[in-house]
Amino acid sequence: MGAGGRVTAPGDEAVAVEVTVNGRRYREIVEPRLLLADLLRHRLGLTGTHVGCEHGVCGACTVRLDGLAVRSCLVFAVQADGCEVDTVEGLAGTGELTDLQRAFRAHHALQCGFCTPGVLMATEDLLARGEPVERADVERLLAGQVCRCTGYEPIIAAILETAESRRARA
Repeated sequence: MGAGGRVTAPGDEAVAVEVTVNGRRYREIVEPRLLLADLLRHRLGLTGTHVGCEHGVCGACTVRLDGLAVRSCLVFAVQADGCEVDTVEGLAGTGELTDLQRAFRAHHALQCGFCTPGVLMATEDLLARGEPVERADVERLLAGQVCRCTGYEPIIAAILETAESRRARA
């Protein structure tokens, strides 16, 4: 029997993980089944990472893990041990909105805002590749992000504007 009279299986004991989230290092003791999304939201208080479907379908929980977009509802916290995690809270680390966030505001690319953190993180992954971004690229990206409010056109416009702006600056 484990803590609180709970039956525990071999290998179910809590373990220490160290993750760097938005540049800040954390050490937490977690059960192996704790999801990265739950670590971020419930342990670290980073509630910008939303949980919608818990099946990796909606994209609301998208974060960057060692620079790659992942669904944090499909990653165990122990898998992130030693890794760098970027969440939506880390985008505007200076307190100023990023160019992508400003474009979302200008194009009214968010309404209820539930999908927005995941879309922003997935988009940052796409833009970080440094390749030209076409409408078809954005549509493929958004095929994995469920938004029930905007109809996607404002989101597409904001992403394409940001991609063009960054390309022109480079």
